[in-house]
Amino acid sequence: MRVVWVQGVTCNGNTHSFLNNSNLDAFEFVYHPLLPTPYTLEELEKIDFDILVLEGGLQKDWIRGSKNFLGLFLDLAKRAKRIVCVGSCAVYGGIFKEFDQSISGFLFDKEQKSTFYGNFYQKTINIPGCPAHPEWIAFGILNESCVLDEFNRPKELFAYTVHDGCIRNEYFEWKVDAKDFGLKEGCLFYEQGCQAPYTHGSCNKILWNEINSKTRVGTPCFGCTEYTFPSYNLFSTKTYMGIPAKMPLGVPKRAYLTITGIAKSFTIKRLEKRLIDED
Repeated sequence: MRVVWVQGVTCNGNTHSFLNNSNLDAFEFVYHPLLPTPYTLEELEKIDFDILVLEGGLQKDWIRGSKNFLGLFLDLAKRAKRIVCVGSCAVYGGIFKEFDQSISGFLFDKEQKSTFYGNFYQKTINIPGCPAHPEWIAFGILNESCVLDEFNRPKELFAYTVHDGCIRNEYFEWKVDAKDFGLKEGCLFYEQGCQAPYTHGSCNKILWNEINSKTRVGTPCFGCTEYTFPSYNLFSTKTYMGIPAKMPLGVPKRAYLTITGIAKSFTIKRLEKRLIDED
């Protein structure tokens, strides 16, 4: 498959992530701004290709090289068989939108439909993340058809939460909290603001470098695959009388209150001892 990879307003993070992919030989890059490829940006109007990859947000008057980038991108989008938006900036506007509200994702402007997508909805796959996992990006490029959710994210990757598969889940269930970053034991939700129960992604199933994830090393999930990223007060969970202001995805409030009340009535010495021993 012949791939054209273009960059809007970006930090290059998704390119650097993708270069960690273990099977780069599966892709033929006709154009990539950071890789040695046979064509220049100005020559893209003349060439044939299959897949258009967008990294970075879109802005109407932004110039890339000698081209109006939005006009170039929309022309390429019409000719592409599939479009893959990689990273939260390309999907929702991301962190750059916090600085300039005129920046948007291709299909979405945060939670609303963007003004750029036109009739491209049916052939676009979104792979959010800051940056997106290299295996997620490869999945989006290589899979011609997959079941998508309401934000055009592949359900195979984003149908469950980052909380699923987290090795700290037992601490979450019994409300045993880590009091600082970097600790091997304890839940990061209440004390450190972990967004994993609210965030769609497979970070704890498809590990980074096949080894690790944020929560495994004691860093809370930032929620970077959601349109709400980046959020303010990142390292705190807002609570009312010890109850989260927002329930974990898919959990009814009454059920959560019942389970939490039961959990807090028990003392799990085995878990608390491990946390004390680490401290």
